[in-house]
Amino acid sequence: MKYKLILASASPRRHQLMQDAGFQFEVRLKQTQEIWPEGLAVEKVPEYLAILKARPFSGELQEDELLITADTVVCLDQKILGKPKNRAHAIEMLHQLSGRKHQVVSGVCLTTTRAQNSFSAYTDVYFKTLSDEEIIYYVDTCQPFDKAGAYGIQEWIGYIGIKRIEGSFYNVMGLPVQQLYEALKCFPINKK
Repeated sequence: MKYKLILASASPRRHQLMQDAGFQFEVRLKQTQEIWPEGLAVEKVPEYLAILKARPFSGELQEDELLITADTVVCLDQKILGKPKNRAHAIEMLHQLSGRKHQVVSGVCLTTTRAQNSFSAYTDVYFKTLSDEEIIYYVDTCQPFDKAGAYGIQEWIGYIGIKRIEGSFYNVMGLPVQQLYEALKCFPINKK
């Protein structure tokens, strides 16, 4: 069965990545409280949240529809850096990431009326030591307030500040496209 893809994400970056990869999809949104159990390992949080984001669609999917939900976090020292609350918080986050390695983890969940699969993707990101001027310029110019960790790898800070990555570039943007493509190719049809 060829599925009609439903992307449950408001992220313009995920929309663009899906389009650029040639996927035909429809966007459907539902509110979900992004709360995870205390003590859950930080690298497991995105997959947990991706599964959680699929729940509000239960009973609404059609037989020929496949729902894609995802969540991405930035992890530093076993702590999750979420989206910055304001300019000062964004500057503080970038100071924390400066000169260090951190991990970006995305969880993706694929759901149909008959089956559900989920997976995580991991990318290590290495920042150079950023100057105060570079951080302030980036925050004031790009206003990364809707981005986990207060940065977008595809923006100015990525060009001048990221020394290297190990793993998927697109995962850092918010969707591990290659892994998603492979997961869709072998998605089970008759399991629940």
